[in-house]
Amino acid sequence: MPGLPVLGVTMGDPAGVGPEIIARAAAEPQVVATSRPVVIGSADVMKAALALIGSPLVSHVVRDVEECRWANGTLEVLDLANVDAATLPRAQVSAAAGRAAYEAIERAILLAMERRIAAIVTAPVNKEALAAAGIPHAGHTEILAELSGTKDVAMLLAGKELRVIHVTTHVALRRVPDLVTRDRVLRTIRLAQKTMEDLGRDRARIAVAGLNPHAGEEGLFGDEEQTAIIPAIEEARREGIDVFGPLPADTLFSRARGGEFDIVVAMYHDQGHIPVKTLGFEYDEKAKRWTGLSGVNVTVGLPFVRVSVDHGTAFDRAWKGIANHESMVEAIEVAVRMTRHS
Repeated sequence: MPGLPVLGVTMGDPAGVGPEIIARAAAEPQVVATSRPVVIGSADVMKAALALIGSPLVSHVVRDVEECRWANGTLEVLDLANVDAATLPRAQVSAAAGRAAYEAIERAILLAMERRIAAIVTAPVNKEALAAAGIPHAGHTEILAELSGTKDVAMLLAGKELRVIHVTTHVALRRVPDLVTRDRVLRTIRLAQKTMEDLGRDRARIAVAGLNPHAGEEGLFGDEEQTAIIPAIEEARREGIDVFGPLPADTLFSRARGGEFDIVVAMYHDQGHIPVKTLGFEYDEKAKRWTGLSGVNVTVGLPFVRVSVDHGTAFDRAWKGIANHESMVEAIEVAVRMTRHS
């Protein structure tokens, strides 16, 4: 498989669904045909995950990426030897799992900064477990930015029908208006343009959502559009970016889904997350489980490609052999695509 990108796949929280969805995804033909994944985490845990699902793959344990061989029927695992599968508290929060998840991310960032892997693909972490381990970061985005020395990053959600990048993410809703500044909105528009270039679209149509109902109605429902969002859009246009807005969020996402825009700039977490997950996630009440988990999370602005699944550790389904790996397969596919253009 000469020329295929080497992807560092972090195991995520070992008590969650990460090990299983990685094990399942690694056996998918499209993953085998397009990439060279190496799991960064515990070989002990990955061996247990392969056994759990009856995988046809066997693990090949390495201490360095250069030892990987990607032979047929093998799963490369860069072993950090930081979890004992026999004593791991499964499907629950633990400091040990949080620490192991952090160490996998830490190693992946080092490898990416040294250009020894082409991209990072991450399985989900648990914020409570990270906190229990004493990690002073809320999640992946903050860890990636801090350890790579990156100031301007943004969260992009990409599903089959929508791409949404966020001006603000993990903050209380009452703080959002103060954080929606001209500079922050402009930076996010620029990152949206860069993202589309990385995906092979140099001339993308970027739509910017309003913060307030009806995009403020000319100041009747708030002035953030006039004071921050419109000035940012005007500056972006002067830079040659094809950007539209601010547009009312209640209809914007339907327009983007229909093909009018290539990517949407959302002002806050739920404004962007709800439409993407409504379209990509499917829950079967009779079966009491998620039957569809389409969508990926991309951290934009880093000096390397990072793509993640768009769901959490799912302790209610972890280590039962039933976890859906659809989002992990999509994350690997997007990472491969982005490495071709970045």
